Amino acid sequence: MAQMKPVALHHASRLINHGPTVLVTSAHGGRRNVMAAAWSMPVEFTPPRIAVVIDKSTFTRELVMASGAFALCIPGALLADLAYAVGSTSGREADKFARHGIVAASGPVLGMPVLEEGCVGWLECRLIPERHTETAYDTCFGEVMAAAADPRVFADGHWSFRDDNADLQTLHHLGAGLFARAAGTVQARAPA
Repeated sequence: MAQMKPVALHHASRLINHGPTVLVTSAHGGRRNVMAAAWSMPVEFTPPRIAVVIDKSTFTRELVMASGAFALCIPGALLADLAYAVGSTSGREADKFARHGIVAASGPVLGMPVLEEGCVGWLECRLIPERHTETAYDTCFGEVMAAAADPRVFADGHWSFRDDNADLQTLHHLGAGLFARAAGTVQARAPA
């Protein structure tokens, strides 16, 4: 293990947290918000359920709790600056959609703002109340009620990252405003 060096514990999560960055959208009472989140994951296949960390002090969390719904939009590589910008400011005082020129459609089931321009997919979710995890860990669970994806990068249930769709490849937050994008797919061989 001579090649391994200790990692500061406050950076340890970055070793495993380079899944796709998502933009969490929410709306309630005529107000809406969008924020970036690096910590999201699937938790169940049927019905499809996800988890996402949304800090309790955020305006997004306030809207999610009030409406009982949210959407996760998956930005492509071209939206790195936008993802960083909406993740670095609060929407409590000003509408981030207007400030950044973000065009949103209304989700087909719950009416949550969904982003398609520059995004490769979205999931519209109904909040599953789990007060303990929400309070203790800022983790919110949602049941996916509708989803859509750009077939140039996601079709038939599979991602396809190639040189010709680099602008649509998912963003992966590495910390401190640094992002990586998916660079391509690798087919594993089945064991003999």
